[in-house]
Amino acid sequence: MNELSSAGVNRTPLKEEFTMKEKKEFWEDKEFSFFCHKNCEYFPCHETKDLENFNCLFCYCPLYALGDKCGGNFRILDGGIKDCSKCMLPHRRENYGYVTGKYHEIMELVKKNQKK
Repeated sequence: MNELSSAGVNRTPLKEEFTMKEKKEFWEDKEFSFFCHKNCEYFPCHETKDLENFNCLFCYCPLYALGDKCGGNFRILDGGIKDCSKCMLPHRRENYGYVTGKYHEIMELVKKNQKK
């Protein structure tokens, strides 16, 4: 992920910056870390009793690409398809830091795939 520096130059954030963003005080109770789209045709996309805290921010889970290292509740179907229908990990308000904390692993996976 590149960002613009104060001089307007693209730069790659340091690992320390990602670590800082994982800390609860950075994101807890902030508007950017939670979005509940109750008007969505598919809401809720997973069975839950806690609709008020159902986070739609990660609608398509960014952790899917991590396979069995995502940390969620999944199973592998015949044909190798990952079924996440029982997983609430990205949809729980308190897991924002966990999901964003995995971005460095996703970036490494992308780098590895780009080299192929």
